[in-house]
Amino acid sequence: MIENFETIKKDTLLHTKQLGVITRAKALESVKQGRGFKNTLLVYVYGKDVGMFNEHGSIYVNDIVKVYDDKQKDEWNLYEV
Repeated sequence: MIENFETIKKDTLLHTKQLGVITRAKALESVKQGRGFKNTLLVYVYGKDVGMFNEHGSIYVNDIVKVYDDKQKDEWNLYEV
């Protein structure tokens, strides 16, 4: 399991790999459900970073590569423009 996985809540910044390459994403819901954790998470994916469309949808939590907290927001960008 990845670091800070249990801290994912709305507006948490993430890196995900469900598109085949690592892309930026923002969580639209919390990963906690009752006493456990969800298997899927609703996110907004910034596909424009890799030449695709930005869109929201559900991803498997296994596709989350890294979770960023508020102190790491500056490191969230994959590619500096």
